[in-house]
Amino acid sequence: MGCLAILLASLSATPSFAAGEAKSVILFIGNGMGPVALTASRIFKYGEGGKLMMDTMSRTARVKTYSLDGQTPDSASAMSAYMTGVRARNETLSMDGKTFAKDPCPTTGNGSAVPTLFESAIAKGKATGVVTTARLTYATSAATFAHACNRIAEYDIASQAVPDGEGFNSALGTGLDVLMGGTSRFWRPTKITDKGRTDGRDLVVELQAKGYSYVYDLTSMSKEAPSGKIIGLFDQADTDAKGKVKWVQEHMSYEYDRDPLKEPSLSQMTSKAIDALARNTKGYFLVIEGGRIEHALSSGNAKRALAEVIAFDDAVRMALAKVDLSSTLIVVTANHDHTMALNGSSHLGNDILAKSTDIKSKKLALAADGLPYTSLVFGNGNSPRKASRVDLTKIDTSGDWNYLQEAGVELTSSSRGGGDVNLFASGAGSSAFKGTLDHTKVFALMKTALGF
Repeated sequence: MGCLAILLASLSATPSFAAGEAKSVILFIGNGMGPVALTASRIFKYGEGGKLMMDTMSRTARVKTYSLDGQTPDSASAMSAYMTGVRARNETLSMDGKTFAKDPCPTTGNGSAVPTLFESAIAKGKATGVVTTARLTYATSAATFAHACNRIAEYDIASQAVPDGEGFNSALGTGLDVLMGGTSRFWRPTKITDKGRTDGRDLVVELQAKGYSYVYDLTSMSKEAPSGKIIGLFDQADTDAKGKVKWVQEHMSYEYDRDPLKEPSLSQMTSKAIDALARNTKGYFLVIEGGRIEHALSSGNAKRALAEVIAFDDAVRMALAKVDLSSTLIVVTANHDHTMALNGSSHLGNDILAKSTDIKSKKLALAADGLPYTSLVFGNGNSPRKASRVDLTKIDTSGDWNYLQEAGVELTSSSRGGGDVNLFASGAGSSAFKGTLDHTKVFALMKTALGF
């Protein structure tokens, strides 16, 4: 073999990065954050030529998002694939492909649990944590620490996080180090929440007995020194002006609606989680979810959705500035797409939430019925196009935070989308993230980066 051939063979055999290069990994998941949501959010905040923080990261890829039984995945199957490397059926959480979504989940005969990256990290002595603006027992965050044949089993899912308690997922060792998200409903009994656990258990008290500090608003979270484990449940979105529980959203507030003096932002929770996990000299695995992006999209509310993406991007900015990228891998992606579309031929600089314009005249562009239309619309949703469309000429589609964009097909809410999603990566081991990947390949690359 000639020298050139030997050199080429050697280069082709060389891995793109060293296994175990990353001591820590932070995985950011924008729930429902498809490419259109990213583009529209970039224009919304920074203009067509601007950049999100995600856009500045060193590596990019596309992720295919189908599940074992769905052309379009739900958050449970998508996050399960990221966490286990196994493509599963919709609505199942970190279970194998032999598992079917059933309610209630049978104790035997319906597939098996699959080890998660959190469980592998704990076995290696690393710290673990999950932070979300949705509730902790919701699909994306639940897939990090629980195994269930159905994502709706949220009382059981919460129980799996409590060390030594009934239903505990023993593969979590002494438990996750950080848990922060919305609503205490699935963690506390009815005598405290009015609409909570009927088994009488107070999982917050049980966690406190295991050394967890309980934080419940911005003040308590800010005062808590990162010296131990944290359980954070934020009910601010579900109480009225007098503090009475109303149980409407059961998640944290949308960024626009959040009281910045009472409820922490995703960036603030991200900073607190990193501080807490970084105490472990062996490293950590942290999942951060922008959970309410999808909720705004499902409601057909583009403006709140874009604000959620910006808040999520700000959390990415926080993490990138806070960690040592020579030993930390940061991956930013989504679980699935959504049905929002950016259409029309508006002139450069047109408000992304406004009505479409003619690129030459800059006057309102008109549909075939002679009426204007917005640049952002939904393929389906709860604000369907009627036989006779509403005249938007005098309607403020941009300034009104409650305006719902028009949808092509009527559903009770806008559905998930099945398109590929973007992935961005920086830091230790990031060079391997390129091309078009599966959810399961992203799992494999993170696992290799950690040296598992």
